[in-house]
Amino acid sequence: MAAMEQIEGLYKGQELPLQRDVEAISIPFGKTVTLTEDSVVSVMQAKGSSVSVAFEGRLFLIEGANLDALGLEALPRPSLPEDASEDEIEQFVWDQLRTCYDPEIPVNIVDLGLVYGCRIERLLSGERIVTIRMTLTAPGCGMGEVIAADARNKILGAPQIARVHVETVFDPPWSREMMSEEARLELGMF
Repeated sequence: MAAMEQIEGLYKGQELPLQRDVEAISIPFGKTVTLTEDSVVSVMQAKGSSVSVAFEGRLFLIEGANLDALGLEALPRPSLPEDASEDEIEQFVWDQLRTCYDPEIPVNIVDLGLVYGCRIERLLSGERIVTIRMTLTAPGCGMGEVIAADARNKILGAPQIARVHVETVFDPPWSREMMSEEARLELGMF
């Protein structure tokens, strides 16, 4: 069974023992922590290429490259060939953003309307710096650091990208009209 199918087969509340120590992103702080082997975690959301889990009353995001710690097939880190064109690099960035989810909402951040823009600047070395302008569903939303860390880690899989800067803005404020039609359908917001 492919790893993505395994992720989709997980259900909320499913308990899984960790098969090894694993780095996870703490929610909502966005800091990387280590969860230890044999700890039992509970699945909260399995979307995109990541799984949100609960452990000892706290939430964590486990990225696709670490899914083997949950007993699933690990996903390869996203990457690009060295000779990728500018269009391929931009498409890669947008594709990675579409695999990022707010751990509390089952819609990716692009379709949710949180990403306002993406700029890729080429350095003299040939590497690129990616700047993402995004917002949150509400100014007090605590998920910004988690989403930013997830996006940063996925985009940095391309060797041509040296840094990723995520800028959180609140102008214009997010509204549900910014969501794609598919996102509104998924969330029942028509």
